[in-house]
Amino acid sequence: MANRFVLNETSYHGAGAISAVADEIQARGFKKAFVCSDPDLIKFNVTKKVTDILDNAGIPYEIYSQIKANPTVENVQSGVEAFKASGADCIVAIGGGSSMDTAKAIGIIITNPEFADVVSLEGVAPTKNKCVPIIAVPTTAGTAAEVTINYVITDAKNNRKMVCVDVHDIPVVAVVDPEMMASMPKGLTAATGMDALTHAIEGYITKGAWELSDMFHIKAIEIIAKSLRGAVENTADGREGMALGQYVAGMGFSNVGLGIVHSMAHPLGALYDTPHGVANAIILPTVMEYNAPETGEKYRDIAKAMGVDGVDAMTLDEARKAAIDAVKKLSEDVGIPADLKDIVKEEDIPFLAQSAFDDACRPGNPRDTSVEEITALYKSLL
Repeated sequence: MANRFVLNETSYHGAGAISAVADEIQARGFKKAFVCSDPDLIKFNVTKKVTDILDNAGIPYEIYSQIKANPTVENVQSGVEAFKASGADCIVAIGGGSSMDTAKAIGIIITNPEFADVVSLEGVAPTKNKCVPIIAVPTTAGTAAEVTINYVITDAKNNRKMVCVDVHDIPVVAVVDPEMMASMPKGLTAATGMDALTHAIEGYITKGAWELSDMFHIKAIEIIAKSLRGAVENTADGREGMALGQYVAGMGFSNVGLGIVHSMAHPLGALYDTPHGVANAIILPTVMEYNAPETGEKYRDIAKAMGVDGVDAMTLDEARKAAIDAVKKLSEDVGIPADLKDIVKEEDIPFLAQSAFDDACRPGNPRDTSVEEITALYKSLL
């Protein structure tokens, strides 16, 4: 069986990289940009850093900001109508996963109008055309949506998140500038950073993992483990490291899938509006313990990448515990809660467990699972 790998056509990295946005628009012959960005980024003048560049280059644009933290079907549909009315021929997505996921869904529907209901895009939708060209500028170091073929939209009517996987949605250009992330508050930096670590660890142990994806994931774990504490304290090295680490993780997991940490986190976002990174961070160590028997020597590699000393001399069980403990310590150091007590209502667990089992990320988990076992995992976190 052939292993497919899909990445951006072009990516830019480093402080000041956002200057490339105007260059790329002009070089590709685009006439007008549809800027997708959330209201807070506009309010705090983060979006303006990019629109100022467009202004200075004389590039016309229109801003769409009807974007929620967990974007909904309705957000996407209103965005499609706004894009049609704008006369734009490209999208500039500025923000975290929410802005980029909304942009991807809008871009796909514009070129594949038979999916206008949005709900039909769930899973691996049979779209035929590439989406409207997207230039993605992340402002968080976590989702790596700027380099993935995935996006997540909330079906608010049914309290569920839809994971959409489509090679036609990947941004043509990613502009990863750590200076765009410097205004992130500590809590958001911690949550998105732990999301990135979850991507790297789940991608490393997923059933679809192979040598090329492993290369990205183990390096991403190493970079994130070294950088996240500094990023939370807003050091330049920490921000730069996290900007790169989360992108490297995205290069891998987008192509090989994830596991039940994500499938358990998604319904928490849909039902309680829990920040995705917080949900992942809380669930990750517990699911790592659950998955350990099916991971071979990979937790030894994870422990080494997390900076644990003396791993080679450990037994396999000791190395696995060391990897899990290192993840717990990092999560604790950056202020992530240890359990779901303040989030989950016990009476909702049957719905959460069924939703997690039905989630598109679940089949990639290294250990085959069941609704009953997922139920037990949720309960263990209360």
